[in-house]
Amino acid sequence: MQNRDLNTRRSLATPRGVGVMCDLYAVRAENATLWDSTGKEYIDFAGGIAVLNTGHRHPKVKAAVAEQLEAFTHTAYQIVPYESYVALAERINALAPIDGLKKTAFFTTGVEAVENAVKIARAYTGRSGVVAFTGSFHGRTMLGMALTGKVAPYKLAFGPMPGDIYHVPFPNGTQDISVADSLKALDLLFKSDIDPQRVAAIIIEPVQGEGGFNITPPELMTALRKVCDEHGIMLIADEVQTGFARTGKLFAMQHHGVQADLITMAKSLGGGFPISGVVGRAEVMDGPAPGGLGGTYAGNPLAVAAAHAVLDVIEEEQLCARAEQLGRRLQDHLNKLRPRCPAIADVRGLGSMVALELNDPATGKPDAAAVKRVQDEAIQRGLILLSCGVYGNVLRFLYPLTIPDAQFAQALDILADVLTA
Repeated sequence: MQNRDLNTRRSLATPRGVGVMCDLYAVRAENATLWDSTGKEYIDFAGGIAVLNTGHRHPKVKAAVAEQLEAFTHTAYQIVPYESYVALAERINALAPIDGLKKTAFFTTGVEAVENAVKIARAYTGRSGVVAFTGSFHGRTMLGMALTGKVAPYKLAFGPMPGDIYHVPFPNGTQDISVADSLKALDLLFKSDIDPQRVAAIIIEPVQGEGGFNITPPELMTALRKVCDEHGIMLIADEVQTGFARTGKLFAMQHHGVQADLITMAKSLGGGFPISGVVGRAEVMDGPAPGGLGGTYAGNPLAVAAAHAVLDVIEEEQLCARAEQLGRRLQDHLNKLRPRCPAIADVRGLGSMVALELNDPATGKPDAAAVKRVQDEAIQRGLILLSCGVYGNVLRFLYPLTIPDAQFAQALDILADVLTA
């Protein structure tokens, strides 16, 4: 069936609020390649929004899920538990960059992990306030939206938001916001809006995702750790998008020199299967009473099996090192295009979490239209790209870390042609 016919059916059957970027429809995928309903082939630099660090249908993930499928598919872990969930928690506890005893709970979606991390922090501290950052993204549920530091499209027409949520500016060189500015705003917040003794948690992405792949400066993370220690506040690292080798480390917090109390995870943990989790200090994780955490599908056995395989693949195929290698190649390639593409305002990244920011060369203002043109032309040439950023003027690159070298080089050639056209 032609893509245009499917688009007509989609517009009649599904609401406009579920925004869809592509006019093409997937029928098959393998590693970094996707085929649509017309048979056209695409290089996938979106990765299901950072879900496919190990690629589409990795053989080890497929085998693990197939084996579990022959055993059982669901019991609800809170009703009848299973060993694979416990074993996965043990593996995450051993790998998470938090000292001392740790515990892990699993859920289904990234925003569930975020909401449960806030619940855990509130239960442990007996406080309610939560501080987040401008430009952040923490999900589409009511609490997730409230935490998210971007109005359009996530908060439009959905108010009022849950209370006791506060935002401070995130450091951003292109917006002339320094670390000192952020910390001054946090101090002012504690003086004007909420007593720090009433704050349960500060939540931050080590690298902002939807906000534009802005890397949290290490000095900010160090200062936040100090503030949290001073006031008994829990530091939550939202690693839903940064986790599982994307930044060149298993967890992006390993770049920052300090430790969080709680870390949220999802996306690439499941290799395409829905699973999320929260790992944290054992005494903090034990804050909620029995029954306070969970969910019908939380820690689904098929997704747990996939997650075990993903962790195996990351280690066996050295995907952390691969992320560093590919990220360097991409950043070098983009920087070499600067003389031929004056719209390039910034190239930044951590490992393979790389962003390209485009501004109007004449005015210096963010150019979302240019990003849309690049996306449209790239997809015509068989390359799927994602945008992000508070102003929509950033291209982000989320290719599978398992992408073959020749295919990666092909994608870089397409990117060069499109950007310099």
